Amino acid sequence: MDKVTKSDAEWRAQLSDLAYKVTRRHGTERAGTHDDFPKAPGTFHCVCCGAPLFDQADKFESGTGWPSFTRPVDGVSGESVGESVDRSFFMRRTEVHCNRCEAHLGHVFPDGPAPTGLRYCINGVALTFEPET
Repeated sequence: MDKVTKSDAEWRAQLSDLAYKVTRRHGTERAGTHDDFPKAPGTFHCVCCGAPLFDQADKFESGTGWPSFTRPVDGVSGESVGESVDRSFFMRRTEVHCNRCEAHLGHVFPDGPAPTGLRYCINGVALTFEPET
């Protein structure tokens, strides 16, 4: 997958204020902001670069107020979604980002359902949805 690199000005011009704050500045949107995600089969893509990230079939209701998935579209191999340590807010969490453009997506926690036991807690503003055709 080819890396996507843009200047700060290019990201600001492309993204909404909230999408810029979340994806480029490691922000978090308010919980419950995206409770209307499509239920149809399809793929969630990075709002910044369009890379496929999560499949609708792996989405579940976590009760957290953010879209949650059991795994990235290519499994937990780390090809589409990368991880890094986040020590903000006096906590140690695992941040997840788009490997193609380094957009901050959210965090992954070890309290999800089968088959992975993982909960990828993702900011909805970091995603776009493409239905299956």
